[in-house]
Amino acid sequence: MSPWQQTTIAVATRGRGFLELTAQVEDLLSRAGLRIGLCHLFLRHTSASLCLAENADPEVHRDLERFAQRLAPDGDRLFRHDAEGPDDMPAHVRNLFAGYELTVPIRDGRLALGTWQGIYLWEHRTSGHRREVVVTLQGER
Repeated sequence: MSPWQQTTIAVATRGRGFLELTAQVEDLLSRAGLRIGLCHLFLRHTSASLCLAENADPEVHRDLERFAQRLAPDGDRLFRHDAEGPDDMPAHVRNLFAGYELTVPIRDGRLALGTWQGIYLWEHRTSGHRREVVVTLQGER
């Protein structure tokens, strides 16, 4: 079996907010059987983000959302791109600041995440969307 494996995770969001993907990615890693290497995640969209965030206190997610609203408020008259509504361009701005890819080390067959870290898809649009995350695993058994 190749030391490289790639799959796509499809995620249905319910609108703005965080969806934890850690368990799904850990399941892919477990099936791959890699002991050491890298896990790369790439989001195929420009109006949502991937991020490492605290997985213990949900207030962290609410605080991040409040900060994002201050950074790029819906309906801001600064933005001209509003083809899909007042949250359209703000979602693209949030994607640029929060990011669309992550790389997590694989150590001893597990994701080398910190104690309070989780992998999240952060939906920036107010309505639900179908999102795809390409997961590439590379390493040694």
